[in-house]
Amino acid sequence: MSPQRVSARFATLSLIAASITLAGCASTPKELPPQPVAASTSTRDAPPMPSQPQPIGPVPGSQADFLASVISDTVHFDYDKYAIDGESQGILRSQAQWLARYPAKSITIEGHCDERGTREYNLALGERRANAAKNYLVGLGVDASRVTTVSYGKERPVALGSDETAWAKNRRAVTITVN
Repeated sequence: MSPQRVSARFATLSLIAASITLAGCASTPKELPPQPVAASTSTRDAPPMPSQPQPIGPVPGSQADFLASVISDTVHFDYDKYAIDGESQGILRSQAQWLARYPAKSITIEGHCDERGTREYNLALGERRANAAKNYLVGLGVDASRVTTVSYGKERPVALGSDETAWAKNRRAVTITVN
């Protein structure tokens, strides 16, 4: 092949390659803005009116109702303690009042600890904290068969950190409704 033919073939191949490259870079067409929807005066398009008024707020007897009705679902403890202090007594009294309104409801009290101490020690301390809350509720008239307890020890912290603020938040007993 002559150098002129090679040069011509090279030029042709270069043009083809450039065309393919430019074709791949073609801009996409712009979308048109959405068309306005005509307002309807027909009553057929209106949503149906409910036959019963919809409840406002949480469903009575639900966990959301529990949280909205009590002072708190959580009582806190001092370091290495499981005694129910004055603030915790008020919280547990409000929980007992809610449970009196819903005698078919049962609860679970979860005992928790901060990160200090062994796993075994904290599981035992979490159990004592959950049982202290349960015993206080039973003393207020809640049937013991409606209350179960579980200890998570230090396994489920609510606050991460290795300082007194985080530790204080993690030393707790939390009440959860179960049915």
